[in-house]
Amino acid sequence: MFRLASFRLAASMRTTAAAVAASAPRLSAASLIRQQQTQPLRWYSAGGALSRDSIQERIFQVLQDFDKVNQEKLTPVATFTKDLGLDSLDTVEVVMAIEEEFSVEIPDDEADKITTVKEAIDYISHRQDAH
Repeated sequence: MFRLASFRLAASMRTTAAAVAASAPRLSAASLIRQQQTQPLRWYSAGGALSRDSIQERIFQVLQDFDKVNQEKLTPVATFTKDLGLDSLDTVEVVMAIEEEFSVEIPDDEADKITTVKEAIDYISHRQDAH
């Protein structure tokens, strides 16, 4: 009796699976290709570390875009306050712009230590997560 019930259950499951398979739409190779073309693709990679020259160039660009910076004194060893003419609030804004440029978050205690262009370059070059 138990065997008969299990055979009937298995048979009904097979017919249900066949009905579901028959009702599913058939996709041609062309439709699969079109479906793949419309879906966005993301490619991830380690990307490699940023070179010191590219970091310096991008930090210079951030500083050149900042209106209050004395452009004539912009060098890799320039200090934010003495050479570039920034006050403490301006320095915070520059550090925030650097954070945004390299997609990193600099903790406040570390940000307070960044007072020169060289220190900013050094800090970003040591960050593995900087983009």
